[in-house]
This record gives sequence, structure tokens and C-alpha cells, in this order.
Amino acid sequence: MKRIGMVLVFFMIIKSEITSAKTDTLQLDLKKVDSLFIRNNFDLLASGYQIDQSKAEIITAKLFNNPELTYENQFYNPEHKKFFQTSFETGQYAASISQLFKLAGKRNKNIKLAETGVKLAELAYFDLIRTLRFELHNTFYKTYFSSQTVNLYQDQIASTQQLLKVYDAQLKTGNVAAKDVIRIRSLVISLKSELASLLNELEDNYKDLKVLCGLQASASIAIVLDQKSIIDNKYENLEYSSLLDSARANRSDLKLAKTGLQYNDNNLKLQKAMAVPDVEVAFSYDLKGNYPERYTGLGIKIPIPLFNRNQGEIKKARIGIDAATMNIKKKESLLENEVLNSYRTARRNEENFQEIDPSFSNDFNNLIAGLIKNFRERNISLIEFLDLYESYKDMNLQLNKIQLERMSSREEVNFVTGSNIFK
Repeated sequence: MKRIGMVLVFFMIIKSEITSAKTDTLQLDLKKVDSLFIRNNFDLLASGYQIDQSKAEIITAKLFNNPELTYENQFYNPEHKKFFQTSFETGQYAASISQLFKLAGKRNKNIKLAETGVKLAELAYFDLIRTLRFELHNTFYKTYFSSQTVNLYQDQIASTQQLLKVYDAQLKTGNVAAKDVIRIRSLVISLKSELASLLNELEDNYKDLKVLCGLQASASIAIVLDQKSIIDNKYENLEYSSLLDSARANRSDLKLAKTGLQYNDNNLKLQKAMAVPDVEVAFSYDLKGNYPERYTGLGIKIPIPLFNRNQGEIKKARIGIDAATMNIKKKESLLENEVLNSYRTARRNEENFQEIDPSFSNDFNNLIAGLIKNFRERNISLIEFLDLYESYKDMNLQLNKIQLERMSSREEVNFVTGSNIFK
């Protein structure tokens, strides 16, 4: 009884360790990945700070120029041999205060320009989200299907190694030929070599996923995919024209280009206003250095726009408008081509997936199970077995590839339209 109790305690410890290991693994579905991405992605956080910096520019644009105070005092009176005299009898000082007044609405135009700069920063932030989310979702699906392929190879290697042990034992008794053992051993080596490459690729995907989600390098993660998202077919009612309308309404990069035109237009208005001189008004007081004594004066200073009328900056702003207009045309052309290309690719991948019989994979798995049984009972030859086994592996790899391409094309539709058509 004591030994039985010790055995039970041992298994309970092992079970608790396994449960703890499973608990430590972070289960990631697409919703969880999106949440971590928005909260932790370093590029997004840095882009958010740029929005705050742009908002600070509005504060700067709203500020008025500070008044300037000038004061001059007699340093040394040689007659009385005293420093810094301020009395009327023995001293002298003069002071003035001035204020610059901007004309032609420069302040308001600066504010509008800064506000447009905030819009640019916000749209750049949303476009960064769009781009990185596309990369994130693609990496998510690549990681999931790569892990499925790794599982397939691991199962194949395990069953093939088991078969190899049986054949090694049979070789010693002289029941099988050495060439058959060599073929099986070569298959194991080939599978292990392919598995090593797949594991390297899978680790790269895990790394990219952790960086995008802001996870620690040591974090253990497992990808969970809702199978309904694979089975659902939402292409039946989709048309190119509706996707194009969605892209024109939602693409942040197109909005960014149009806002860039607005920014350059506001900049041109500001540069034209900068050609208008500003006025500086000053009030001064002089104790004895002017006529009459205790002189007070009101002065105005205004530059004469004889040579510099801000011609260079005005021309540069006009060129900026032309460049921004051309950029909008480029974005619109790129948008139309991207939407059409992704639409056709998505439909082609969807049709390719829909042609697969859902029961085909299960039937093939059952066939392979029977194949292994028949081979052990020597109803089929080793060559037939290896050939069908290779077909089984290729079939599963192709299924994973077709599903990955289908999900990637869905994400590309979301990316080029700037909307969540496929959730």
C-alpha cells in the first residue's frame, strides 16, 4: 500500500507539472493577437507620440509674440564719480516696451496649418495600423499552418521510426532485405531534415508575432484558430465595385494624400500672408537724453517689402500643391489596381478551396491507417508504401498551403479596402 501511495503521489506531481506547463503557455487567437498588438506594439506607441507632438504645434501656433522691454541706464557719471545714477539731477536712463503685431491673419493661418498637421499624423497612425495589422494577421496564419505542418512531420517521423525499429529487428532474423531498411532509414533522415527547416521557419514566425504583439522573447505561445473562419464563405455577394467604393471611403493612405494637398494649400496661404510686413509698436520714456526732458514717445516699425516678398517660399508651396495633386492620382491608380488584383486572387483561392471535398482529408487519413496495417501484414510492397506515404504528406502540405493562401488573400482584401470585410 505504501508503494502504491508513492506511485500515486508521483503521478499527481507529474500531472500538476504538465498542467502548470499548459497554463504558462499563452493561447493566442486572432482577437487576442489584435488586442495585444494595439496595446503593446512599439511602432504604434511611437506613432502615437508623434500625434501628441503635432498637437503641441497647435499650442505653439496659438501663442502671441512676447512684448520686448528695453532699458538703458547711465553707467558712470564722471562729474560726480558715481555709477548707475537714476536721479534727475545727476543720472540718466531710458526705457521702452514694444509689441509685434502680425498682420494678414498669419496667426490663424499658422493654427490651421498645425491642425492639418495633426490630421496628417493621425492618418499616418491609422495607415500604420492598417499595414502592421495585415502583417500581423498574415504572420498569425503562417504560424498556425506552419505548426500544423510541423505536427504532420512529427507524426510521420514517429510512425516511420517505429516502422524502422520493426524492420531492424526483422533484419537481424533475416526476414527482410537490408535495402528495405536503408530505404526506411533514408526516409526518416529526409523527414527530419525537412522538419528542421520547418522548425526554423516556425521560430521566425513566432519571433515576428512576439515583436508585433510586444511579447517577451521567452514567452511560450500557442496559436488557436477558429475553424469557422476557414469554412465560412463570404465571397458570394462580393463585387469589385463595392470593394472599390469601400477602399475609396476607408483607405487611410488615400485620405493621407488628400490631407497632404490640404496641408500644402494652407501652407501657400500662410506663405502669401508672410509676404505682408508685420507692425511693431513701441512706447518709450527717456529721462534727459531727448527733447523735451522726461520724453515719452510712441513709435511704429514696419519693414518695407522692397526686395524680399517671400517669393521663394510661395513658389515652393505652389510646387508642393502640384506634387500633392500628383500623389493623389498615383494613390487612386494604385488603389484601383490593388483592389482588382486582391479581388481576383481571393476569388481564385476561394474557388480552389471550395473544390476540395471536406471528407477528402479524413478519407485519406483512414486510407493511410489502412495502408500502414496492410504494409505490416505485407499485403503491399515497400515501394508502394513509400510512394503512397509521400502522396499523403504532399496532400496535407497542399491542403495547408491552399488554406493559408485563402486566409492570406482574405486579409489582403481587408488591407486594400481598409475595412474588416472578413473578420
